[in-house]
Amino acid sequence: MATMYFTKEHEWVKVKEGIGAIGISEHAAHELGDITFVELPKIGKTVKQFDVLAAIESVKAASDIYAPLSGKVIKINEALDDAPEIVNESAEDAGWLAWIEIADETELKNLMTHDQYNEYLKTL
Repeated sequence: MATMYFTKEHEWVKVKEGIGAIGISEHAAHELGDITFVELPKIGKTVKQFDVLAAIESVKAASDIYAPLSGKVIKINEALDDAPEIVNESAEDAGWLAWIEIADETELKNLMTHDQYNEYLKTL
């Protein structure tokens, strides 16, 4: 089973066998409101940890999505092109944005576990 980690900017990454699936948290999806557009990264794009990976627009705001880990984009969720609301419906599962080939798993130490993230949300 994949292990899930979170950033303070409300991105998540599920790590399994050197691949990271990336999305935004349920909290972030709720805060954004109805998502109207997702700008996905290009396959092959290389990102550094906490660099801009993608963008999301909602009826309330537009937000950059940051890469929780460094790596190369190997897959994107093309279903979001036609149905960005999937992120609202299933932010931490079917609403994933991209998969990356992780460059450095030691960067996980800069992220929060699910329990740590839930504690962090209480401070907001």
